[in-house]
Amino acid sequence: MKVDKLSISFDPELGDAVRSAAAQAGKPLSSWLAEAAASRLRAEALEKFLAGWEAEHGVLTAEEIARAERELGVAANDTAA
Repeated sequence: MKVDKLSISFDPELGDAVRSAAAQAGKPLSSWLAEAAASRLRAEALEKFLAGWEAEHGVLTAEEIARAERELGVAANDTAA
């Protein structure tokens, strides 16, 4: 598998927190960071899609959001990373 090696810098507290989170997840640091980056990219793509959809169709109603939450099996106060 081809990989793209990157060099990144964090402030010390964030670096410690990231290493700790990767360790708690039982994942190598690079895998944890790759998953976090992929999650962020998916969230940004969804935000862009929803903004375009709402511009065309109007803002989602509370009822539409509740229906989507039920269908997806997520609670209203669940958050994604």
